[in-house]
Amino acid sequence: MRRIDYNQHTVIVTGASSGLGAEFAHQLARRGANLVLVARRADRLQSLADELTRTHGVTVTVVARDLGLPDAGRTLRAELESRGIYATGLVNNAGFGTHDAFQDEDPERLQSMIALNVAALVDLSRAYIDPLTSARNGILINVASLLGYQPTPYLSVYGATKAFVLSFTESLWEETRGTGLRVLAVCPGAVQTEFYDAAGSQSADYGSKRASVEHVVRTALDTLDRRSAPPSVITNGRRLTLAGRFLPRRLVVRGMGWMARRAMHA
Repeated sequence: MRRIDYNQHTVIVTGASSGLGAEFAHQLARRGANLVLVARRADRLQSLADELTRTHGVTVTVVARDLGLPDAGRTLRAELESRGIYATGLVNNAGFGTHDAFQDEDPERLQSMIALNVAALVDLSRAYIDPLTSARNGILINVASLLGYQPTPYLSVYGATKAFVLSFTESLWEETRGTGLRVLAVCPGAVQTEFYDAAGSQSADYGSKRASVEHVVRTALDTLDRRSAPPSVITNGRRLTLAGRFLPRRLVVRGMGWMARRAMHA
C-alpha cells in the first residue's frame, strides 16, 4: 500500500476532547485530514476545532454526544450524512477505566464502561465498515491497550474490554485484507493522560513508565503508513507482555496482581 494521503480524508475521532483523542486530532489535521470530533464536552471540542482550523486550515465538525447511549454509531452516521459529511476514516478512542477490586466496583459504572469501551466501538465500526471499505483507502483505528494482552487484577473489567478491542480489531484486519481499508489496533502502555483521574487512581499503570500522547499517536500513524502494516501495534511498555509468552498462566495472573497491589499501596 502507498502512504496515506490525508488530504483526501474526513476522519471521525471519538473521545477527542482530551488525551489521545485530542492528539489524534492534532496529528491528523497536521497531515491534512478534515475531522469530525466527538465527545461529551462541547466547549473543549469547539476550542480544539477552532485551533485546528486556524492552524492547519482543515474543516472540523464538532458533535457533542454521549457515545455510551444505544445505537451510537448508527445515529452518528445518520446525523453526519444528513449534513453532507461522509467519513472515510474512524478513530475509536473514547473509553474509560476504573481501578478497584471488582467486588467494590459500582455496577452502574461498570455497565457504562462496557457500553462505551465495547458496545459503542462495535456499533461505530459496524456503522462505518461499508463506507470505509468502499473508500478503497479507508482508515479504522481502534484504541486498545497493553493491558489487553494479559489479565489485569484491580482493572479487571477495563482490561477485559481492551482484550475484546484487540481481538475484534485484529479479526477485522483479516476480514478486510485486500479491500484497501487499513485497520489497526493501537495498544499503548501507560500514557500521560487524564485516564488515571477517571480511573480513580494515579497508580493504575502497573509500575510502567508513562509515554507522551505525541509518541503514542505518532507511532500509530507511522505504523498505519507501513507497506505491510500489522493488525496491532504496542506503542510503549512492551516488556509487560513478555511474561505471558514464557511463564505459566497462573504465575502471570499472580504477578499482575502483585504489581497492582504494590502500586496501589505505594
